[in-house]
Amino acid sequence: MTQHYHRTMFFGLKDQNAFYQGLRTALGSLNTTAGSFASDNLFTVGRNLSFLSDARFMAAFNTHAQTDSERGIIWRNATAAWAANNAMRLEGDLVECGCYKGVTVRIACDYVDIGAHPERKFYAYDIFEHNALMPHHSMPEHGATLFDEVKARFADLPNVIVKKGWIPDVLLEEAPEKIAFLHIDLNNAEAEIAALEVLFDRMVPGAILLFDDYGWAGYRRQKQAEDPWLAARGYKVMELPTGQGLVVK
Repeated sequence: MTQHYHRTMFFGLKDQNAFYQGLRTALGSLNTTAGSFASDNLFTVGRNLSFLSDARFMAAFNTHAQTDSERGIIWRNATAAWAANNAMRLEGDLVECGCYKGVTVRIACDYVDIGAHPERKFYAYDIFEHNALMPHHSMPEHGATLFDEVKARFADLPNVIVKKGWIPDVLLEEAPEKIAFLHIDLNNAEAEIAALEVLFDRMVPGAILLFDDYGWAGYRRQKQAEDPWLAARGYKVMELPTGQGLVVK
């Protein structure tokens, strides 16, 4: 049965009450709300929303996505989990640059049951703290304890490597030689290009490169930097309705 997914998780609203009333009016005008999705600045109707029927994904998502914002980006998480699943048929490890609280990584790890594949590693990088001198914006839970909290999230998965440090320096210290999935979510154009400079050539044929911010107008500087960088290597990013960007190596 086709399901629906609605969350009051939209950004950039001048009048939240008016927006959500309009959304309710739009949903009420449909013959059926089955197949409708409204969250994360995305409103669609008549879709299969297959990830909602994926029991393995939903079990991982419901276990680890706890806050409103985490639950609001379900379609983005489903895309990342799909890409991680694709990686498991390839040679190489999995990487996320900008893991923040580690929620997306943990969902993907559970989805592919990475604990049952000790020969595969998932590297999760972040600085985990923030100050006013940093070129990117802060996140609500940045702070002195976040690194340890993220490491604790993966205490049962010794093949998940959580690394703290600036990109590209931390990548030069430790990063896999072969990469089957690369997820970049650094909220900063220079850092994302620096990550590509180190890691892109290590991606194996068929590996997925997923940008979290590529299609968002507020992060347009990243798109403007990544488009020519990838074009010079013969690649073009597919902008997804979720705001993500997708490249197949």
